[in-house]
Amino acid sequence: MNQLKNRVQLIGRLGHDPEVKSLSGGKVVARFSLATTETYKDAEGNKVSDTQWHQVVVWGNLCSIVAAYLSKGKEVMIEGKLSYRTYENKEGQKVQQAEIIAKDLLMLDKPVKQEAA
Repeated sequence: MNQLKNRVQLIGRLGHDPEVKSLSGGKVVARFSLATTETYKDAEGNKVSDTQWHQVVVWGNLCSIVAAYLSKGKEVMIEGKLSYRTYENKEGQKVQQAEIIAKDLLMLDKPVKQEAA
């Protein structure tokens, strides 16, 4: 039950190619934005799409999969936890940003068929 306290599942498309960085101490981190879109009909029956953008952070071994297989526009499902990071921007103001720390990832795009040579 403890695992259910802070758990997020999202299905969406990458907004840009992942940025993968090697940090001191041998740690690897990947970051990308993920767009989730909800479509519904409003009170007048018009189709409305609402897109939300999420910042995703991936650590460790999962970074090699992200670097090798994910790119802008790819559809993925991620599971992880919600985290808030505070940093100082260029103007010296403190900014709080919500991020999803991904623990698991599933690629949803169909594989591209390779033609035989």
